[in-house]
This record gives sequence, structure tokens and C-alpha cells, in this order.
Amino acid sequence: MSESHPQPNPWIIAIAVMFATFMEVLDTTVVNVSLPHIAGNLSASVDEAAWVLTSYLVANAIVLPLTGWLASYFGRKRVLLAAVFGFTTASFLCGMAPSLELLVFFRVIQGATGGALQPLSQAVMLEAFPPKDRGKAMAFWGLGIVVAPMLGPVLGGWLTDNYSWRWVFYINLPVGLMSVIMTRLFIFDPPYIRRSGRGIDFWGIGLLAVGIGALQVVLDKGQEEDWFESHWITGLAALAAAALLIFIAHEIRARDPVVHLRVFKNRTYSAGVFLMTTMGFVLYGSMLLLPVFLQTLLGYPAVDAGVAMAPRGLGSFLMMPVVGTVLGRFDPRKVLSAGLVGSAWTLWALSRLNLQAGYWDIFWPQFIQGACLAMLFVPLTTATMDPIPKEEMGNATSMFNLMRNVGGSVGIASATTFLFRREQLHINQLGANVTPFNSRSQMYLDGLESRMLAHGADMQTALHQAQVAIWGMVERQASLLSFVDTFAAMAVVFLLVLPLLLAMRKPKHYRGGRPGIH
Repeated sequence: MSESHPQPNPWIIAIAVMFATFMEVLDTTVVNVSLPHIAGNLSASVDEAAWVLTSYLVANAIVLPLTGWLASYFGRKRVLLAAVFGFTTASFLCGMAPSLELLVFFRVIQGATGGALQPLSQAVMLEAFPPKDRGKAMAFWGLGIVVAPMLGPVLGGWLTDNYSWRWVFYINLPVGLMSVIMTRLFIFDPPYIRRSGRGIDFWGIGLLAVGIGALQVVLDKGQEEDWFESHWITGLAALAAAALLIFIAHEIRARDPVVHLRVFKNRTYSAGVFLMTTMGFVLYGSMLLLPVFLQTLLGYPAVDAGVAMAPRGLGSFLMMPVVGTVLGRFDPRKVLSAGLVGSAWTLWALSRLNLQAGYWDIFWPQFIQGACLAMLFVPLTTATMDPIPKEEMGNATSMFNLMRNVGGSVGIASATTFLFRREQLHINQLGANVTPFNSRSQMYLDGLESRMLAHGADMQTALHQAQVAIWGMVERQASLLSFVDTFAAMAVVFLLVLPLLLAMRKPKHYRGGRPGIH
């Protein structure tokens, strides 16, 4: 006989899991701007301090796909409580860390415990609300997923500048404590989740940990090491590919698999996961590019660049409740197509920026992009999870969130590599015109040299300074063109995945503007 539990208002459950989700997603970006301060304070180089980020991402990626199995084996509430408490405790220990080695160790614990928070909280939300209200629930939950990564750099920069990098970790303590209390009081396991008596798939867990861990290190460190020019990156890539291929073959035949890959037989779910991977690819890639563009080419200070990213969060904040409210009246696939086209337009608009761009030239594309992200995230989550039975929800949300994060890592790696390669190409193309045989460049060089001479420089110094100045202009223009190319390429990515919407079936809970009966 199953134990009965009180049924709290689903919005109380939503707030409880929202605390945990927001805290975990915020921590993926809040530390970035603090790395130079962490390096200086702990007597390390910035490259060494970068392992503070990498260690977190690797541990997070390994645990994400295991979350569904952990919840079914130990109980969802027990795992969620352990994850929130572990994440909060690890945050405190990170803030207290006296050395880089201990900080990286505590970040591994933080990443491992944080990896379970997103899929568990999403599964709890989807079950707490009836199908007709899932759009509203996902809109509320999505605010944390979309807004937290944008708030992170601003908050991290402000705390580091005004207090200490250690406060980047301490801010998790009150949020984590509140989440522990609310989870303990208001979240209960559904009757079908009870401790499983099935065997433990040790081979599956080991292969998954090695494959996902190696892949995350490759994506995070590949650009720094010039990708496959580095022997250790090449070796890790081969290890990741082999481990993941063996893992897939093993899981298909395993009696008690740690990840139920059969969920991908559902074409709506498979198409939705691929779309979410693409969304992570473009969202995280563009979120990395724009602050770099603002700081390196337009001269924005770090904090101002973070503030300039706020319109995207504002657009999502205002649009998500609207999408969640009206979603039941529209086919989610139509809302998704509008979101994809709108997002492609905003990236195309960013690709039209130049060195004279003003604040409003950046504000409106970002604001509209934020609104379009709401039109992507909310209907995509509800449509993808619609055909999944409740018993498989934990496993399905684990893979869904894993692929979003993998897409984000691939997006960041691809964006930085593409940007670097295009910059080198444009430098070569523009630099080829700066020769004594090009009349326009020679005329400009002579003009610079004359101004240097007029300011009292001798002939040799004036010529050298003029050459440095014109080469600096070439590099700046090449950098601008590389950003233009990268934003335009990301716009094309959004358009290319539009046909995938045809593979998704219309959710059974959205028929003619009224919730379906089942």
C-alpha cells in the first residue's frame, strides 16, 4: 500500500525547484568574470584557474544523464535533497578554499551535485501540473534557465569588484538553504517511484562517465590547444568517441540499462532533443560572442558589457508568461517556427553591426531575441515531453538537459574556433592590400606619417608609428568582419533546423485551442 502525501499547490512546488535550478544555472556563468581575480589571489595563472570552470562542467555533464537512474534507484526526493544540500555545501567550501587545487576539487563536487538539479526539477514540475497547464509551468521554470546565464556575468563582476571572488560562491547559501527547506516540506515522490531492486549497470555508468567527461574536456580546452594539433586533445577525442559508441551498444543490450535509450524511438522526442541541442548551440555561442564584441571592438568595460546583455533577459522575462498562458490555444509547432525565424532575424541584425553601433542598435535585436527564446523554450519543452509517460519522465528530462548543455559546449567551441579562423582569413585578405603598390593604402599611410611628423616625430619613428596604426586598423576591421560572419552563420543554423518541426507530432493536449481529454 503506497504512502499518501499531502498535495501542495503546484506553484509552491514550482518555486521550490526554481530556487535550485536558478542557483545551479547561475553558477555556470557567474564565475567566468572572476577567473583573473581567483588566479591572482591563489597564485596561479589564468590558464590554471580555467580548470575551475572545466572541472565543474565535466562533473556536471557526467551526472546529468545518470539522474533518471539515480532517482529511480534511490528515490527522487532523496536524490533532489542530497543534490541541493551537496551543491550548497560545496559552494561554501569553494568560497573558503585556500588553494587552487582544493577549489577545483570542491568545484567537482559542486558540478556533480548540480548536474542532478535541472532534470529532477524539470521532471517534478512536469508532474506537478496537469498537461493543460504545463506551458505555464515551463514558462516559469524557463525564466531561470534563460535569465540566469545572462545575469551571471553581471552579478559575478559586481561581487568581485565590490567584495571578493569568494562571494560569487557565498551567494548560493541563502538560496540553497531555502530550497532545502521547501523541498523537504513540499516535494514528495509519486507512487510509481520507489527504490528499485534491479541491478546496477556499472559498465554503463563507467563508459558514460569516461565518454562524457572526455568529450567535455575536448570541447572546453580544444580551442586553447589548437584542437587536433594537440596530441592529448586528439587522444581524449578518440577516447570519448570510443567510450560513447561502446556505451550505446552496451545500453541497447543491457538488462538494466542506466540510460533508457529506447525513448529516442519516439520521433517527437528525438526531434525535440535535436532542436534543444541546436538552441543550446546558438544561445551559448552568441552569449559568449556579444560581450567580447562589446569589450574588444566598442570599448565597453566588463560590467557595462554585462549590463548591455540585459535586454535579452528582459525580453524573455516579459514574453515567457505570455507564451505559457496562450500556448494551450496554439499548436506549439507554429509557435516554435515563429521563434526560430525570429531568432534567426535577430542574429542577422547583429551581423549588421559596425564599429559605430550605438546602444539601441544592440538593445532591440537582443530584446527581440529574448522574446523569441521564450517562444522556443516553452513550446519545445512541452511538445517534446508530451508523449513521454510519467514513469520515463526522469530519464527523458535527463537526456534533454544533457543535450542542451552539450549543444552549448559545442556552440561555444565552434563559435570561438570559427571566429578565430575567419579573423585570420580577413587579416590576410585586408593585409594583402596594404602595400606600396596600392594607391589608396599608400595615400592613407602618407597622411598618417605627415601627422606624426607634424607632432615632432622624426622620419623613422613617424613611418613606424604610421605602419603600426594602419595595421591596427586592419586587425580591427578583420575582427569586426569575423564577428559579422559568425553571427550570420548562427542565423543560418536556426533556419536549417526548421524542417525538423515536420517530424514532431501535434501534442495531444493541444487540439483546436482546447486542452485534450484523456
